[in-house]
Amino acid sequence: MSFSSEQKLQQPIEYLKGVGPLRAELLKKELGIFTFGDLLEYYPFRHIDRTRINTIDSLLPDMDFVQLAGTLVSSEVVGQRAGKRLLVTFKDRTGTIELAWFQGINWVQKLLQPGYSYLVYGRISFFNGRPQLVHPEIEKIEPEQPLEKKFLEPVYATTEKLKSKGLGGRALGRLTQTLLAQLKDSDLPEPLPLDELKPLPLLERSRALRQIHFPETPQLYQQALQRLKFEELFISQLRMQLVRMQRHRFSEGVVFEKVGDRFNELYKHHLSFELTGAQKRVIKEIRADTAKGKQMNRLLQGDVGSGKTIVAVLTMLLAIDNGYQTCLMAPTEILCQQHYASVKGLLEKVGVSVGLLTGSIKTKERKQLLAQLADGSLSLVIGTHALIEETVAFKKLGLVIIDEQHRFGVAQRAQLWKKSSPPPHMLVMTATPIPRTLAMTAYGDLDYSIIDELPPGRQPIKTVHRFEKDRAKVMDFIKQEIELGRQIYIIYPLIEESAKLDYENLMKGYEEVKAFFPEPRYWISMVHGRQPAEQKEINMKRFVEGDTQIMVATTVIEVGVNVPNASVMVIESAEKFGLSQLHQLRGRVGRGTEKSYCVLMTGPKLGADARERMRIMTHTGNGFEIAEKDLMLRGPGEIEGTRQSGALAFKLASLVADRSLLEVAREKAAQLLEADPGLDQASHVSLKEFMKIRKGALSWSKIS
Repeated sequence: MSFSSEQKLQQPIEYLKGVGPLRAELLKKELGIFTFGDLLEYYPFRHIDRTRINTIDSLLPDMDFVQLAGTLVSSEVVGQRAGKRLLVTFKDRTGTIELAWFQGINWVQKLLQPGYSYLVYGRISFFNGRPQLVHPEIEKIEPEQPLEKKFLEPVYATTEKLKSKGLGGRALGRLTQTLLAQLKDSDLPEPLPLDELKPLPLLERSRALRQIHFPETPQLYQQALQRLKFEELFISQLRMQLVRMQRHRFSEGVVFEKVGDRFNELYKHHLSFELTGAQKRVIKEIRADTAKGKQMNRLLQGDVGSGKTIVAVLTMLLAIDNGYQTCLMAPTEILCQQHYASVKGLLEKVGVSVGLLTGSIKTKERKQLLAQLADGSLSLVIGTHALIEETVAFKKLGLVIIDEQHRFGVAQRAQLWKKSSPPPHMLVMTATPIPRTLAMTAYGDLDYSIIDELPPGRQPIKTVHRFEKDRAKVMDFIKQEIELGRQIYIIYPLIEESAKLDYENLMKGYEEVKAFFPEPRYWISMVHGRQPAEQKEINMKRFVEGDTQIMVATTVIEVGVNVPNASVMVIESAEKFGLSQLHQLRGRVGRGTEKSYCVLMTGPKLGADARERMRIMTHTGNGFEIAEKDLMLRGPGEIEGTRQSGALAFKLASLVADRSLLEVAREKAAQLLEADPGLDQASHVSLKEFMKIRKGALSWSKIS
């Protein structure tokens, strides 16, 4: 790839004929188009077929869009105010048709001159059995103008501000046409080694870029689209796999040489349950990683209740038995307290003390804990983001575990592995199952493990959908469960944009619950984000210890809270939650041996998407199935935990629609890098240059 060709695409957009400084500023602000290359990759969202001229006598009700060439006979404005409309009689050699406008009448009238010839394009409709075009596009035919276009006409997304400056969808098309006319094929060199990608039928890049904008036929458009989608996915996979290779090759890590006494003692004598096959497999993968002398960087994903915590505990013992310190970072104090209680209970049995570091720890305790971490006398600490503060120093940190990893930014997580040299092994955990297609792109630079089976004996949670009219019956059912000694969650939505309204709804809901369950016969805890941390902890503790039977809360209890005696989860306004969040909330029950229930409460009117979410939740308890459905319904950008440094910023490719193409791209990228890990062969020079120019020199992070 020559520098001069790329230099041409890097030219500022104001230098393109028809743009200039004022329009350039608008293009930058409104569409993010700064250079010739940006305009070239601002793709149309659809095309209209202007390659054929229809005749009026051939129009039929089953037609969609049609194009006519003829003469404007007459026009008149009829009706008043809201009923005002412009009616135009238009004829060709085969008959006449009515054109109608209900908006922009004054503007359209100025364009129309009776007796002149026009091209008219629009959606056909029939009124009283006669054909009609409403709000058609209309273009005056100039002398010697060819009527039929030689290509499908592109339609570009635009904005009101751009339209006001004459940069509507059609004008953007003209600018793109101007740009393509001055670019030679040599200005759009081929970065992909097409010979090595056979038998994939891929168009050359220069042809694909021309055909994606101005395709000569629908078939060529599809070929161009396929080529450019593949390019996006292939480059993405190359990057991810290069990052992983570089990390495996160069990232020095501590060596855990043995499986020691504490690990074996806990595993053989103090576990009250048998590990699942999936848990054993993951521990083996971690054991192999940590013995290589390269830094482990592994994502552990598992469904709610699949047993990630015990895997984390055994991994921490692996580090401690090899003389290293370890820490577990969780996003909230509640979750830290939960981990602290369960981990401490297990590790006391094998003589390992556990520290807790959160924002509410008193100064004296904090100083003592920091001193123990610095001198190495404390091997294990559990904490919130307080762990990343500069005052926290470890003597010999060998392992970092991060729970609910999507709650922490990349920079925050990086602070932890910078606390030791060589860097500690990293295990990041999520209870939000991630569809495989998403994991391949968002987390392609990580090794990842999946716990894909639940411990034996766990009863499936019965999930039902109930409407507001059923509330009295739901409350009676809750009373029956409380009589049996069970506990209940009642959850209200929390939407950041309307925090005040959510708080009011929560308080109103709390009063309603109190009306159904009056004290002193029933006791209720309430937890929400506005409470002081201390109050929140007290209310949560009362519920955990069984002093209250009902917990009214917002989604602060979404992760980590473990109350085996809780058997019912009522989710209010369930239509306001996404699938993954509903599944997370449901996972707070079903942790004991008793039958558990999740009740999805909604109003009577539901949109199609909300209805589908309720259907999915009542039909499956499998988190991976739910994550796949969530991906289909909402797209990748919406799914919690996947907003990772542009990994999903595809302009054309879709992880849902193009998953088979993604698989092919991944396989081809792996084959290419296996043969040429450094992309040093002559046939890969253009590819390497293309990747560097697009994103700067290849770099990688040690975490996702």
